[in-house]
Amino acid sequence: MATVSPLTQAANEQVIPGPRDCFWARGPVSADPYVNIAYPDSSVFYWAAMFTVPDGARLDMAGEFAHSRYQSLISYDNRGRPVESVADYLIEPNKGSINPFRAGARRDSRHRDYTIEVVGQALSTQNVEGKNLAGLKRNKIHAPAFSGQQALLYRIYAPDDKANESGGVDLPKPVLTLADGRRLTGSEACKALKTNQPLQITLDALGIPTSQYRELISQPDKPDTWPAVIPAKWHIQLDRKSLIGIYTGDINYESRRSAGGFYPNPDNNYIRTIVNRRHGPVVVIRAKMPTTPKTFDGDKKMTDAQLRYWSICSNQSFANTRVNDCLFDEEVPLDQNGYYTIVISREADRPRNARQECGMAWLPMADDGDGVFDKDVSIIQIRNMLASDDFKQAIQNVEIDGTAEEVMGEYYPQLMYTMTNAVEVAMPCNT
Repeated sequence: MATVSPLTQAANEQVIPGPRDCFWARGPVSADPYVNIAYPDSSVFYWAAMFTVPDGARLDMAGEFAHSRYQSLISYDNRGRPVESVADYLIEPNKGSINPFRAGARRDSRHRDYTIEVVGQALSTQNVEGKNLAGLKRNKIHAPAFSGQQALLYRIYAPDDKANESGGVDLPKPVLTLADGRRLTGSEACKALKTNQPLQITLDALGIPTSQYRELISQPDKPDTWPAVIPAKWHIQLDRKSLIGIYTGDINYESRRSAGGFYPNPDNNYIRTIVNRRHGPVVVIRAKMPTTPKTFDGDKKMTDAQLRYWSICSNQSFANTRVNDCLFDEEVPLDQNGYYTIVISREADRPRNARQECGMAWLPMADDGDGVFDKDVSIIQIRNMLASDDFKQAIQNVEIDGTAEEVMGEYYPQLMYTMTNAVEVAMPCNT
C-alpha cells in the first residue's frame, strides 16, 4: 500500500472545511480558518459559482430552505457589484412545502423545498434594496453574462446551533434543461455549464490595488491618523468612488448604495468608520440595539422585527479586505434599556472586564493593523439587514453621508478612544 508523506498529509488536513460540490466549487468563505476575502461576516458562509448557460437552455436551482437566520442567491457583475438578490422570504416554496423565513412561519418544518430560475438577462429596473418587501414574491434571478461568464453567490447567515455551514440542508442543486429537452443534473450539469472555468473578474473586484491604498494613506496634507478622526465619522456605503472618498472627501451622493463594496449583499445597508490606535489603544462603542428575530437556538417560529440581522465587524484594509472577527445581534449582551457596549482592541490591550458576563462584548484588532502598511489601523463596519418600513432609524434611511447620527438617533454608534485600565475602572465587574 502506498504511503502518504507527512507534507501531503498536512496539506490534506488543511483543505478548506465545509460542504461544496461541482457547482458551488468556491467556498465556503468566512472568517479564518476559512478563505477570508471581500470582508466576509464571520457568522456567515458564502459559496460562489461561475458558469455559462448554453444557448437555448434553462437553468433552475433546486434547494431546501436552510435552518438559519437568512439565506439568499445573489448575482454579480465582473467588478463584484450585485445585480439582483433573491432573499429567502421572497421565494414561493414548492407545492406542499413552506417558507420558514416568512414572519409567523414554522422554522422546523421538514417540507421546505423551492425552485429558482436563473435568467441570463439584465434587470430592466433596479429592485429596492436593503428593505423588507413583505408580500412580494421572486422565483427568478437575473444573472447576465460578462466575458461569457455568469456569477452567483449563495449565502447562509447565522446557521442554527448545531447546524453545519449550509444550515443543515444540501447546497442548491443545478437542474439544466437543454434546448433539445434533455435534463442534466449533478456532474453532467456542471460539465455543460463549464463550472470549472477561471474567474473573469476585474482586479479591483476583491480589493483596491495596494499602490492606490498607499497613496490614500500617505496624503501629504493629512495627519498620520487620517482618515480616523475624533469624533469618529461613520460613512454610508455608496459606490466605489465614494468608498475611496472616505480618504479623499469625494462622495457621489447619486450613486447606488450597494455598489461600493467587495461583493456586498444588497439586502444589507452598511456604515463604516476607520479607527487608529494612535488616538488610543482601546475603542469603546455604545448604542441601542435594533430588534431582530432570535433563531440561533432553533426557535419554532420566525418573528417580525426592526431588522432581520445586525452585525458589527472589525476589518483590515480596503486592500486586503480581510475580517478580524464579527459579532451578530444574538452574541451581544444588552443592558436593561437595550443598549450594547462593545470594546475593540488588540488581544494584548483587552480589558479584563470586556466579556459577556460583565455586560460587554469584545472584538479584536489585528496585530498587523491594516495588514499592508499601518499596524495601527482597523475598519469597523455595521450591517443592517432588511429593515422594516416602520424602523425609521435604520441605516437604510441615511440618504446623505454625514447625516447618520441625525437619522439613527439612539441607534447611532457613539465611539470613544480610551485606555485598558480606564475601561476596567469605569465599568467594574466582579463576576
